[in-house]
Amino acid sequence: MHAHLQQHLILASGSPRRKELLESLNIPINVMITNVDETIEPGQSPEDAVMQLARRKAGHSADSFPDSFVVAADTIVVLDGQILGKPQNEEEAERTLGLLSGKSHRVLTGVSIFKGKKERTFYVSTEVTFWELSGEEIKTYAETGEPLDKAGSYGIQGLGKAFVKEIRGDYFSVVGLPVSRLIRELREIGFTI
Repeated sequence: MHAHLQQHLILASGSPRRKELLESLNIPINVMITNVDETIEPGQSPEDAVMQLARRKAGHSADSFPDSFVVAADTIVVLDGQILGKPQNEEEAERTLGLLSGKSHRVLTGVSIFKGKKERTFYVSTEVTFWELSGEEIKTYAETGEPLDKAGSYGIQGLGKAFVKEIRGDYFSVVGLPVSRLIRELREIGFTI
């Protein structure tokens, strides 16, 4: 019984994409949705910000589950040093997609793992280049509603894949969870996969 408890993984995220990625690796998980302050402190680097957000989410759940491995992640899009968050509405999504059109941006996913007093936090950076997008393409996509819960206003695993000209790095990190790096980090702190 105790060994089973030790291998218990809690995903502190309501993201269906993160859940699917872990389940596709046959890792049994429980989802625990956390409501934490997602404010990014002014002057913080995007790398520090995304790791801090992930750590905040994982730490919040870890207090309740000291015997479990708790994993949390956060994804942000960075263009020319500016963090582009999730859009509040279609207009904001259109504006963001207009900025990304024809350019390269970075997608940073921060991941934090807590197990009792042990913690590992890291980030993965992936470069994504968009084709030039027409105003019509952007408008039509924004109207689908897909961009509304996505950092950078697009989902690479959904309709947004049509905009991607090139990707350098971990595709799954852009989806929301760098699973291969996560597995290696989990093993390092004693999770058996």
